[in-house]
Amino acid sequence: MDGNSLIDFGSGIAVTTVGNSAPALVQAVQDQLASFTHTCFMVTPYDGYVRVAEALNRITPGDHPKRTALFNSGAEAVENAVKIARAYTGKQAVVAFDHAYHGRTNLTMAMTAKNHPYKSGFGPFAGEVYRAPMSYPFRDQGIDGPAAARRAIEVIEKQVGSENLAAVVIEPIQGEGGFVVPADGFLPALAAWCRDHDVVFVADEVQTGFARTGDLFACEHEGVVPDLIVTAKGIAGGLPLSAVTGRAEIMDAPHVGGLGGTYGGNPLACAAALAVIEMIETDGLVDRARAIGDLMAERLRKTQAADERIGDVRGRGAMLAVELVVPGTTEPDADLTRRVATAAHAKGLIVLTCGTFGNVLRFLPPLSIPDHLLIEGLDLLDTVLEESR
Repeated sequence: MDGNSLIDFGSGIAVTTVGNSAPALVQAVQDQLASFTHTCFMVTPYDGYVRVAEALNRITPGDHPKRTALFNSGAEAVENAVKIARAYTGKQAVVAFDHAYHGRTNLTMAMTAKNHPYKSGFGPFAGEVYRAPMSYPFRDQGIDGPAAARRAIEVIEKQVGSENLAAVVIEPIQGEGGFVVPADGFLPALAAWCRDHDVVFVADEVQTGFARTGDLFACEHEGVVPDLIVTAKGIAGGLPLSAVTGRAEIMDAPHVGGLGGTYGGNPLACAAALAVIEMIETDGLVDRARAIGDLMAERLRKTQAADERIGDVRGRGAMLAVELVVPGTTEPDADLTRRVATAAHAKGLIVLTCGTFGNVLRFLPPLSIPDHLLIEGLDLLDTVLEESR
């Protein structure tokens, strides 16, 4: 309203992957709006829901028989994934990880690691939730992926026991926790342990899914095939939709009527999701995410070389971050991070913060962003960092 323009490095927290109000998405939703807005799939099924489920069964990792159920939000989908795993295994315990974020419902708050602002004052939380150490290369002092996995598995075996464990739930790249990319080998080792011990391996790809990381899903980077995969955010370009997709025998475990909800798989959101999936596939957005990542990572590493306050540059594809620290240390500098994000916004660049320690700037540009805006945004960031010295 004041006439300013803003370069978007946030995408509504990884939601508007195909751009804000992409014409094909708008047309698909308008067409559906003119047809009907709601029937509740559990009462009167409709084609759009089925087509989204079929598409997710096709594009998610693995060629095994799959089922999909649709919901409204990432947290709701994570919670349903836990319900499905418990029904399938007959076990109750759930393991999440340090720095994890899974949502704001009671169960997903328990699974989320960071106290403030997500959990403080909102307990008591759901029980039978346990936490294991994450692979965090910047802070792990040279511990490689397999060693970090052994460390996590040892904690799980000692504190929980596979005989009690229904599911291990993990973000292949952590989101709110700081865009933590685990060391190579960490995820495959965890998945293999789960497979050997009848534990459901759940990939929370709410923030990493739908081409964001330069693969259609982040777990594909190391060839990990989850038993259940949770998606939301970028799935429908801004309309509320989420999904749990997984092995048919696991998805079929809950009793009839055990999963559902009034709005899950809303017709408008389903129309948007079908448009988004088509745009990702026909417009080459997986490749575009890689190109964005290459351009941004090169620039950010040049900035890092000239600024010792940047302790780490990390991420994959168009999901990148810098961790800001006290120079010469790994001590988090959350105050600097807040000041940089605020100053960037004032200059016309939307950047988001994250991290357990509040010291990470994260970058999630829409995959439709042209190079000239990407470069202009990075120039603005360099200016802000220089002025913040």
